[in-house]
Amino acid sequence: MTDYALKVSISFFIYLSILVAIGYFFYKKTTTISEYMLGERQLNGWVTSLSAQASDMSGWLLLGLPGYAYLSGFEASWIAIGLAAGTYLNWKFVAKRLRQYTQISNDSLTLSDFFENRFRDKSKMLRIVSAIFILVFFVFYTSSGFVAGGKLFNSIFGISYFSALTIGMICVVTYTFLGGFLAVCWTDLFQGMLMFFTILIVPFIAFKKMGGIDQTFDRLTDINPELLTFFTGMDGAPLGAMALISLIAWGLGYFGQPHILVRFMATKSSSEIKKARIIAMTWVLLSLTGAIFVGLVGRAYLGEGLMNGAHETVFMVLVHDLFYPLVAGFLLAAVLSAIMSTADSQLLVAASAVTEDFYRTLYKRNATDKELITVSRIAIIIVALIAYVIALDPNSSVLDLVAYAWAGFGAAFGPIVLFSLFWKRMTRNGALAGMISGGLTVIIWKNLSGGIFELYEIVPGFFLSSILIIIVSLMGKEPEQEIQDEFDSVLTSKI
Repeated sequence: MTDYALKVSISFFIYLSILVAIGYFFYKKTTTISEYMLGERQLNGWVTSLSAQASDMSGWLLLGLPGYAYLSGFEASWIAIGLAAGTYLNWKFVAKRLRQYTQISNDSLTLSDFFENRFRDKSKMLRIVSAIFILVFFVFYTSSGFVAGGKLFNSIFGISYFSALTIGMICVVTYTFLGGFLAVCWTDLFQGMLMFFTILIVPFIAFKKMGGIDQTFDRLTDINPELLTFFTGMDGAPLGAMALISLIAWGLGYFGQPHILVRFMATKSSSEIKKARIIAMTWVLLSLTGAIFVGLVGRAYLGEGLMNGAHETVFMVLVHDLFYPLVAGFLLAAVLSAIMSTADSQLLVAASAVTEDFYRTLYKRNATDKELITVSRIAIIIVALIAYVIALDPNSSVLDLVAYAWAGFGAAFGPIVLFSLFWKRMTRNGALAGMISGGLTVIIWKNLSGGIFELYEIVPGFFLSSILIIIVSLMGKEPEQEIQDEFDSVLTSKI
């Protein structure tokens, strides 16, 4: 091991020790399935906001988005614009109402719980179908985190991708396995702050190294002036309507992400939401801006050096070149933070789907809390292993894997969440039709190419799901009066 790698590893060891200690602390405190899955709804505004955003952005913030900006320049800003808009709308319209509705509707612990309770679905079909989509798309989402971890350890320590991938997976699984939801949220608070300061300080130092923003932009103009335009692609061709819609449409995904929505459900009180929204939006706007500038200044500083497929390592290469090893170790730990803060949340939600939606619903309704926690921990290991197998391909793209899973959740669950919260006339059959059509459209669309199929799959999936929810709901009879009364009660709730 080189001297640089040795010093970086010291920083990593300190960082990981803190996370494992948090996991063990909550392992000793977690005794009920409600604590393990939702933390007894006791998150304050700071933990809710930073946990939601840290679990949202993942390694994509420090690898995927800077890598895309490195290749395409300001074109990548359209993704950031879509994400910022989606974040705000999610906090503004969904967070408070979902927090209230999930407690009123039989104290729902998971998104699948809520769908079943909201529509009084005795057939269990909503719960089962939603759990299937959760498992399918979270396997790919978690896999993206493992790929990012593999690239991180491979880049720093020079070990094989396989060994790096294995180390990353073990790190994530360990504290998620131990502490459950509270461990995940409190580590996300710590990791979110580390990600925030890191994504701002790296481009700031890089700009200074280049002589300032003007000098950096002059260098980018010399390399390729198209990098500094918003409406042309990386090949210099005008950015068409389909490409622009696809980039902005990332914002649609927010309404259906289970690992983000569950943070809203776990907030101590709906009165905490406004404060959390302000904190979250500050974090998101500055972090996305920082990520774009990491890619831009990285292209100016490194030139064409990462154009051989290594563009997603631009953040790590800058840190390696610009900072002393011990400092670099803590900055690179932010990449691990981004990876772990999302992968742990995804594993936990996937495990809750196995535990609540399959094991307790279909196999053993009277299972004890201790038994359910054990099943959940086993599920975490199984889901992680499947994601690990998918991630074994060293050519896997973090951005591509995230985009697919993001679209899947956004189309399968986003329209259902919105309509269930704001349309009293929505029916159980409408919800089922929307969920199946949205999820399947993403899966099918992703495997087609050319022409209209170049459009990001979340767009047709979200649109078709919404249309079918309306049509199928209106074709059926109105929901029972009990369901309508419960819907109305949310309007006056003070929870």
